[in-house]
Amino acid sequence: MTTLFVAVIILSVIVEMLDRVTLSFSTIKDKQRVLFHRVIGALAFLTILMPGLAAAHGNVTIEEDSCVRRVGGNLVHFNAYQPQHEARAQYCTDIPGEGDTFLVVDLVDFGLRNMPVGVRVVRGLNETAEDETVAYWPPATHPDGVVRGEAKLVKGLYKVIITPEGFSPSSYLLRVQQIDYGIIARKALGPLTVILLLALIGYELSKSKRWRNWRVSGHS
Repeated sequence: MTTLFVAVIILSVIVEMLDRVTLSFSTIKDKQRVLFHRVIGALAFLTILMPGLAAAHGNVTIEEDSCVRRVGGNLVHFNAYQPQHEARAQYCTDIPGEGDTFLVVDLVDFGLRNMPVGVRVVRGLNETAEDETVAYWPPATHPDGVVRGEAKLVKGLYKVIITPEGFSPSSYLLRVQQIDYGIIARKALGPLTVILLLALIGYELSKSKRWRNWRVSGHS
């Protein structure tokens, strides 16, 4: 989002410079100036309407954080760490590497800190297959609000199942070394939008009589 906003500002400056240069070659009609200003206004408006391109830990409220779930009406937050690959990186549902992985569940709401909470990590999507369990932390109270554990993960799909005593469980789907085409598409959305808007401005410029006059004057 920030990159796109900066691109819009730079683009508006470039168009304004072109606007001033071409003034010396031809008379500018009011409707042509309005057209250019509308294009720039549309650019700025789109940057506001575009969905956030940042990761889950961007500038969002905790309710909008994709790493947050509700368990028994209470909020929990999940993170995974692989310091052997990236010392400071933290992941949620997409984990880029295999190997030892530290899993941390933050019990955001205090109600969960006074009741036993268990966590199980299951390979695949079957929550009941005991032979697929790769890690298990039996129910225990966590006054500090943090459930910590470690699991060795290989390429594939996993579920982290969080179960407070007396409540229905909630889960996170983990993708280890899996391609998420949705993320790829979201990352490509910003650059693609800029390219399309640049093409739009180029098209509008090519139709402008003053632009054609400027090009003819420049080649003569």
